Amino acid sequence: MTLLARTVRYESLKDAVVVVSGGSSGIGRGIVTAFAAQGARVAFLDRDHAGAADTLADCAPAEVAFLPCDLTDIAALQHALDQVTRQLGPIRVLVNNAGNDDRHSTAAITPAYFDERISLNLKHYVFAAQSVQAQMAAAGGGSIVNLGSIAWKMADGSAPLYVACKAAITGLTRALAREFGGQGTRVNTVLPGWVMTDRQRSLWVDAAAEAQIDAAQCLPGRLVEEDIAAVVLWLASDQSRMCTAQEFTVDGGWV
Repeated sequence: MTLLARTVRYESLKDAVVVVSGGSSGIGRGIVTAFAAQGARVAFLDRDHAGAADTLADCAPAEVAFLPCDLTDIAALQHALDQVTRQLGPIRVLVNNAGNDDRHSTAAITPAYFDERISLNLKHYVFAAQSVQAQMAAAGGGSIVNLGSIAWKMADGSAPLYVACKAAITGLTRALAREFGGQGTRVNTVLPGWVMTDRQRSLWVDAAAEAQIDAAQCLPGRLVEEDIAAVVLWLASDQSRMCTAQEFTVDGGWV
């Protein structure tokens, strides 16, 4: 249980059925454990079995469901979401989190790589939202939280397709908020800054990166998974009942 999850309680999240994509590591793991600490009925979808075991251990003694799923296989995604509904009940909260920020140049992009990046970073967001909206509407509404990134606002040239998808997620959020709002479903985007996950630290956070963070953030310190999870919890709860079509940036004041 995280410190943030222990100190803030949202009664509206207790026993709520929550689905998180990409919960086996990083920000997704932080989000899953935070919802579990709130007493929500959490399911997460991922293809990383070893990482999933670590997430389940972090959530103990809460009961959390892991559904192995390749999110780029839309039929498998739809089947997994149906399975969550059958096992846990109507889905009230969807957190579209899974993504991949592998570095690449525009010159290296092939048509196949383009399709793969879109599938990993955008396509499943659309179909997951499509799959849950009817049951959210039938229940009087729900909350969809899409994970974006500040990368597209920074003119980050290290992963153009990832950045393009993150920009598209903001547009998708606003369109879905308008389309689904009449049925009571809220849709918002959380834009993390540079979060110090194990992946980021092992691949890209070196002395030069640390200096860049120190210079760019208004606040000292480093973002961690719990900082993002705290905002996701609030957006999923009834405390944010009139918030939709918005971006919530958590980046330490990156300027």
